[in-house]
Amino acid sequence: MKLFQRLLVAPAALGLLAPLTANATELNLNDVASYSDSDLATISNFSEIYPTDWAFQAIIDVASSRGFTEVIPTGAISRFEAASIINATLKDVVQLTEQEQRLISEFSTELAVLQSRVDGLETRMNNFEAGSFSTTTTASFSADFAIGAEDGGTATTDDAVSAGYGFQIDLNTSFTGEDSLDIAIDAGSTETIGIDEFDINDGNETLAVDGISYGFPLGGGYIVVGDSTDASGQFSVACVYGGPSTTLSDCGVISSGIEGETTISGSYDFDNGWYASIGFAGVGTSNEGLFTKESEDSYAANVAYTGDTYGVSLIYANIEQTDATDDTYYALSGYWTPDGMPTLSVGFEFGDDASAASTADEITSWFIGVQFDEVGPGTFGAAVGTNGSITEGNDELLMYEAFYSYDINDGMTVTPLVYVKEQATGTDDETGFMVKTSFSF
Repeated sequence: MKLFQRLLVAPAALGLLAPLTANATELNLNDVASYSDSDLATISNFSEIYPTDWAFQAIIDVASSRGFTEVIPTGAISRFEAASIINATLKDVVQLTEQEQRLISEFSTELAVLQSRVDGLETRMNNFEAGSFSTTTTASFSADFAIGAEDGGTATTDDAVSAGYGFQIDLNTSFTGEDSLDIAIDAGSTETIGIDEFDINDGNETLAVDGISYGFPLGGGYIVVGDSTDASGQFSVACVYGGPSTTLSDCGVISSGIEGETTISGSYDFDNGWYASIGFAGVGTSNEGLFTKESEDSYAANVAYTGDTYGVSLIYANIEQTDATDDTYYALSGYWTPDGMPTLSVGFEFGDDASAASTADEITSWFIGVQFDEVGPGTFGAAVGTNGSITEGNDELLMYEAFYSYDINDGMTVTPLVYVKEQATGTDDETGFMVKTSFSF
């Protein structure tokens, strides 16, 4: 890049023809223009400045004295190149020397042209910034492609190979540096039996807002208000198992998590290993409203403790039903991460269905999972747990799974999964194998 081109991108200086301060008073360039005109060895009629010209040597002297040796010319330069050097060297100067004033007067026309070009560039940049994202706004994208099949079960679940995709956009912005406005937008292909064990966005191929929330600190804690979000999103479930299946990914805590059309949650970290959170979910657009006798509201609370190699968590949830009864759930989970050994995660949930008979009102689920974080280039895990919640009086049906997840690169992960789901007596167990490829960018 030529010297002139480099200098053109230097910050606009002097205000160019704007008022300058000299000797603690304002310097008017028009006054400078009249500075001893008879003494100026004008070279206005020359297209280039040569080393024999006074201005060439003056520019060298000014650049050297102001610490801009990198812009000192080594040969003939144009008048605009000379003006660019003057602009770069004197842009932040408060007090001008007599020689510097003389240079400004000599090249005032070229300096004015440069200033108009810089102003135009700044205007275009401002227009661009006005139509772009805020500097605190980020967007992340993810896409999942899955292929798989299930064998067994009913005639509906005994499917041939099927495939599908899920896509999500997450927008995040902050207004104070401590708060966060989060919007999730997703879409996906129609759900098919062969891949429904993968937790991907599916069922609607039109992009739609899946949830919106705003979080902010308050009194040492953190509050999140949202719509169509998980009110237990701030809960700390003590589980480090990272399996990809929908059934076992909750680590046995199936019904204690609450979500709704209108949600609010709060959390507090005691900075000593203890953590607490509460959540509320309701339907703010219904005629029954929120926090009323008629409304269907859900409440939940969580307390957790995290140590160096282990963690435990307890959750309580109260979920109102349409028949004016309240279902209650208690969930206990924990994990252990010993050095040099696989991690262990366990979970157990017990619930009471207030609308059911006393002989069928208990609901339970449990989970045990192990994970090896370094097996070759990826992670291997295996788990067993109830195939959903088990109602009192029904057979306990289990699900077994194993997965291996490995990164192809920083933005691409491949995860194969194999599983077996037990079915009720008279129905064949379901066996599934599927592969998911995930992209994040």
